[in-house]
Amino acid sequence: MTGQQLRPGLEGVTVAETRLSDIDGEAGELVIGGFPVETLATNATYEETVFLLLEDRLPSAAELDAFRADLASRRELCEETHAVLRRAAEDGEPAMDALRMGLAAATLDADTDEPSEAAKRVVAVIPTVVAAYWRYRSGEAPVAPDPELGHAENYLAMLTGDPPDDHAVRGLETYLNTVVDHGLNASTFTARTVVSTESDLVSAATAAAGALKGPLHGGAPGPVLEMLRTVHESGDPERYVREALDAGERLMGFGHRVYRVRDPRAEVLSTAAERFYAAAAETDFYDTVEQFETVALDLLADHKPDRRLATNVEFYTAALLHGVGVPRALFTATFAVARSGGWMAHGLEQLADNRLVRPVGRYVGTRDRSWTPVEQR
Repeated sequence: MTGQQLRPGLEGVTVAETRLSDIDGEAGELVIGGFPVETLATNATYEETVFLLLEDRLPSAAELDAFRADLASRRELCEETHAVLRRAAEDGEPAMDALRMGLAAATLDADTDEPSEAAKRVVAVIPTVVAAYWRYRSGEAPVAPDPELGHAENYLAMLTGDPPDDHAVRGLETYLNTVVDHGLNASTFTARTVVSTESDLVSAATAAAGALKGPLHGGAPGPVLEMLRTVHESGDPERYVREALDAGERLMGFGHRVYRVRDPRAEVLSTAAERFYAAAAETDFYDTVEQFETVALDLLADHKPDRRLATNVEFYTAALLHGVGVPRALFTATFAVARSGGWMAHGLEQLADNRLVRPVGRYVGTRDRSWTPVEQR
């Protein structure tokens, strides 16, 4: 096609109307389900947030109890899924590959369900898949999901085998709420594209997990944690930042495709991390995190004055998830635990007013070639 405006990466192209979340990158604002992220993330349970995204309202106390029980009843894995996860762990497969395989296996029974039922199964079972894989990877037996525990608490309990403390649960809950949805990011757009073909929500979630696996989307918090650990051990954040910038390296945890100011999710997670580390009486590491952010922002402004490289969500994600006890290897998979609520809400929204996603590409190849028989080439 000719005469088409080229927008690499679909940048700035509006392809859907949504009530789920809204981003103002210039002002540094994020609204989820009508609430500023700082309000929702610090007050809601994850179940309340998912209910909000699915139903466009907060649940009553009775509705919340029923929704929690409904999600909890969908957490179990069959033996066939456990076999897949055992094999993935034995073969040393990365967590996101194990999640993709385990999710597809665990939701076979959801393929023919009503979409809303399949959506709840996906949200409920992902934490069990991730935790079971990790226990196998660690040489330990999986911990069965506890229907009496909330979503966040149950995930931590299945990972560690021990009852998590309240501060860790609240920290993780805040994280899950903060990153549950964020516009038409790569994985969410992937989910909507799959659903637009009138495929099922399980396929959409599996495809979304594949998109999230990529380091340009969900993989940065792990390297951020390694960076913070290195700086904490050296005690010299300024030297680390200067050497990285002088070498032309990217400083992980700073800069965002959308936000031109500090990521509002970083603000929420920094507060949550500060509270967690203070409650745990482990403030040394968090002090390093704050010092590093201050030094990095100052030096980035000096080295790259033409770019607005503010703190993004990945920086404090690393600090918070590390603090509450999520292993570094599961950071991206834990992102999937959170984002699954958004994926499923977007999938249902797409189905409600569906149009097949079908962008066009600009052809830049050769034309008018002449065919040469193979024996003459």
